[in-house]
Amino acid sequence: MKLVNDIFKKRPTDSKKGDFGKLLVIGGSKVFSGAPALSALAAMNTGCDIVTVAAPKRAANIIASFSPCLITVPFDGDFFSPEHVGSLLHISEKFDAVIIGPGLEREPIVLRAACEFISKVKVPCVIDADAIHAFSRCVGKVDVDRFVITPHRHEFFVLSGVDLSTKKDWKKEVEAAAKKTGAVVLLKAHEDIISDGKNTVVNKSGNPYMTKGGTGDVLTGICGALLARGVKPFDAAVAGAYISGAAGDAAAKMHGESLLATDVIEEICGVINVNLL
Repeated sequence: MKLVNDIFKKRPTDSKKGDFGKLLVIGGSKVFSGAPALSALAAMNTGCDIVTVAAPKRAANIIASFSPCLITVPFDGDFFSPEHVGSLLHISEKFDAVIIGPGLEREPIVLRAACEFISKVKVPCVIDADAIHAFSRCVGKVDVDRFVITPHRHEFFVLSGVDLSTKKDWKKEVEAAAKKTGAVVLLKAHEDIISDGKNTVVNKSGNPYMTKGGTGDVLTGICGALLARGVKPFDAAVAGAYISGAAGDAAAKMHGESLLATDVIEEICGVINVNLL
């Protein structure tokens, strides 16, 4: 894919840490730690220089044990709450992009916090999973031209009110949702549909073995890494969908039914470095 080749060119010899993105991942709860960890690891494998995960303490401690390459910022409590928003906004100012949503949970107090953060964050942002439920409450109230939203079919219903199972022209519905929200919408499906309301692309990489839990978090991490790198939201979503699917195709050839989200992460290297190695 030409767009991917254009993004991943040979780095200048005088490159320094941070030149290729600093990403903050906000997610996790007392129950979920895997989702934000998968997003973070996928982002690092997509070339992001620094990835930090902000999570409730129990999740942060678990995530820190997954890899010495990850930085974690633990927050008191079992969930994020509105009292954490000020700190999260302050931290986000040090990053080039933010992911919010993986493993966040849908407790009312969490959704209030996520909605407040989304309405005030100033850097490009990927909104996924439970944060989509929060964002649906903010539509029309937020400057979202820096946002990429990554719903599956049910989350698309939450976002738009449209049940895709009753519709034939999914492209039209995704375009309408992008126009309504003002954000780039990346619908995760057997063929991903990406639209900013004006431009629409269908991504055909990927396979049925990617129904495994966690593969959506991998896509989120890839998109976050691209935003942090300075790629425009629409291009980040298009390239992210392709990279995720192509890595999944490579993983499926090796693992088939046994494919795991971590297998997809390991195959990102072969997709983005095809012209560099």
